[in-house]
Amino acid sequence: MQDSTFDVRPIAVSDAAAYLDLCRQLDRETSFMLYEPDERTTTVDEQREQIQSILRTENQMYFVAESGHRLVGHVQAYGGSHRRNRNTVHLVVGVLQAYSRKGIGAALLRIMEEWARNVGIHRLELTVMTHNLAAVNLYRKAGFEIEGTMRHTLFVDGRYVDEYIMGKVI
Repeated sequence: MQDSTFDVRPIAVSDAAAYLDLCRQLDRETSFMLYEPDERTTTVDEQREQIQSILRTENQMYFVAESGHRLVGHVQAYGGSHRRNRNTVHLVVGVLQAYSRKGIGAALLRIMEEWARNVGIHRLELTVMTHNLAAVNLYRKAGFEIEGTMRHTLFVDGRYVDEYIMGKVI
């Protein structure tokens, strides 16, 4: 999928170092991601192995957004490992702040949903901090619904925060 300023594509094993750099930058520039700055200890070799494993697993996938030969966003899908939950995937989405509000998040969600439909996924779900209004609005526009609130699930910047569980049946 292409746009005038970015391209969205499946991750490649050769993206391991760039992908790790993207994740580390996201960890540093926003408190909306799970990891704190410098908490991520994954090596490039470990990242490469993780990407290989994801690409071999039928109900798991990563897509990346690239702008000017730089990875600027991603969406991950982790499917259940049992027969009863293998048609549900949990999503993780991140876009660098300098590239937000350019349609990248929406494009990542669209391509992930297309992939999910093609491999027989029935449900997409994710969690999002309740005060991350831009992300909540993005997910709502993509057809996700708030299904509940999880209280005090994360400790961020010295306080407990709530998360929404959001889902979309496709």
